[in-house]
Amino acid sequence: MTPIDHTAVPGMLKVSDGVISDLIGYAALETFGVVGMAAPNLHDGIAKILPARALRRGVTFERAERGLLIDLYVVIEHGVSLTTVSQNLIDRVRFVVANYADQEIADIAVHVQGVHVPKAR
Repeated sequence: MTPIDHTAVPGMLKVSDGVISDLIGYAALETFGVVGMAAPNLHDGIAKILPARALRRGVTFERAERGLLIDLYVVIEHGVSLTTVSQNLIDRVRFVVANYADQEIADIAVHVQGVHVPKAR
């Protein structure tokens, strides 16, 4: 008797662009130092943090031969290393998209749209 492979799923997995954007947005919010997602276009030079229901507006991507080309628009916490947070964000998004959506990634660009400074008490 041949053992059954419980890891293989018959058929083909198709993930909608909206779901991929949501996965990326939630992965970004799980990254230390990221306060929220921002819209790609700034109004009056001010970045507004998007509500959780609109995270996908802070993510754009296109499909290329080598995989997804992802642009993330984020607001970062004041006082953290932009380089470290950006690298952690890239690593987290790469992990989530590869493991949850089974998609290849060609490139990820992080656009810091603003820095959040907590109000003094």
